[in-house]
Amino acid sequence: MVNLDRLSGGLSWIQLWFSSREKIILSIRFATMICGAVLFAGLPAMVRAEIDPLFTDPPRDTAHPARMEVVHIPSHDARMNGVLYLAAGAGPHPTLVFFHGLPGNEQNLDLAQGVRRLGWNVLTLHYRGSWGSSGTYSYSHLVEDGVAALEFVRDTGTASQFGIDPRRIVLVGYSTGGFVAVNAAASAGGVAGLVLISATDDAAEAETARRSPESWRKFVAENYSDSMETLTGCTPEGLANELLAHGNVWSFAAAVPALKTVPVFVITADDGFAPEGEALAHSVQAAGDTVRVIHMGTDHAYSDHRIALQRAVADWLRAAAN
Repeated sequence: MVNLDRLSGGLSWIQLWFSSREKIILSIRFATMICGAVLFAGLPAMVRAEIDPLFTDPPRDTAHPARMEVVHIPSHDARMNGVLYLAAGAGPHPTLVFFHGLPGNEQNLDLAQGVRRLGWNVLTLHYRGSWGSSGTYSYSHLVEDGVAALEFVRDTGTASQFGIDPRRIVLVGYSTGGFVAVNAAASAGGVAGLVLISATDDAAEAETARRSPESWRKFVAENYSDSMETLTGCTPEGLANELLAHGNVWSFAAAVPALKTVPVFVITADDGFAPEGEALAHSVQAAGDTVRVIHMGTDHAYSDHRIALQRAVADWLRAAAN
């Protein structure tokens, strides 16, 4: 027969052993967390800056915490909806202005968060006539909106309110946002850098497409027909024809003379747009400025290279800030 008293005693001993073991493990984990926090807080600022911002949150600054602010950016007859991701610390901070593509389904907000952990402010926005921003959407307005966003972060009142260093503004453009960033940098001047992620030379594409009716129909259908649900006051044909009317002013080639003193970082992917970014990079480099180009074997949304994309942008900005 089974001795129930002995079995019960044995089970009690086992339970006690596991309970004690769990307490020891929890104590070790707790002590490790405390020691890690103390060590991190005690690191010199220069060393803390080298801790990976992609995976490590910075220490909380209770006097000037990181935060998010909704802003409305004036652009001619309307206001653009925007969000400022503000870095911890009193500032002033270098600031990145991020321009999304057409229509803007990929917001790249993981990049905004990563860059903020580096100590940068980030402004994201929706152009006039897109995603609820007032006004109408057009390429002419995109060019104006890019300049308006740059003027907004440079404004004395804005810079003072949000801890922005107006001398250190970097523009980042993704897809058609690259068209916006290039033209804003060329028109307004004085930016500290330009990052282009799968940037599209929309005006040059339209000029190439006009060579045959078939290529033109394909250009309109592939670029605009499936992207109108979030845009106001425009048509696919109207957007395409607008590019033809201004191609000699809005193309990447036209912007090169104004970019020859701007550090440029070009990132390309396997999406068919790499030649456009590479052509701009080669032209700017030939004009005498510093250009870096990297290629990633991924799709237009960088779906399986998000960490790699964050790493590339963060590393380049770190170098640009020095």
